[in-house]
Amino acid sequence: MKKILVINGPNLNMLGFREPAIYGDKSYNALVDQIVGEASRLGVSVEVFQSNHEGEIIDRIQQAYGHYEGIVINPAAYTHTSVAILDALKGVGLPTVEVHLSDINSREDFRKFSYVSLYAEKTICGKGFGGYIEALEYLCRR
Repeated sequence: MKKILVINGPNLNMLGFREPAIYGDKSYNALVDQIVGEASRLGVSVEVFQSNHEGEIIDRIQQAYGHYEGIVINPAAYTHTSVAILDALKGVGLPTVEVHLSDINSREDFRKFSYVSLYAEKTICGKGFGGYIEALEYLCRR
């Protein structure tokens, strides 16, 4: 069975009450439930990890080596600042899909650049929770 690691970055644990006009009113637990349910439907094993700390995200990416066939990552604010997360993804060499709940390309100028997109095979923006499902489907077809 294919194994996929889903990583969520800072502040995503606050979904549902953090800027609902941008991120929606569904909770982080609702997101995890939807990802797990979709993974089951697709016949893949999934682990969902969230951290507000860059080093923990890097550690989790490195630990994925040899244990997962792909990574779905929403690096959140680290999208625009973290060369270290980019380097960790390159280091493990796993197929990666970058996901953003909002359309980062239609927001503030500083959000339009993504370090992770320099490595990710695919970037999905502005599709809410559905972006994670699209990412899982992509990795399953790959």
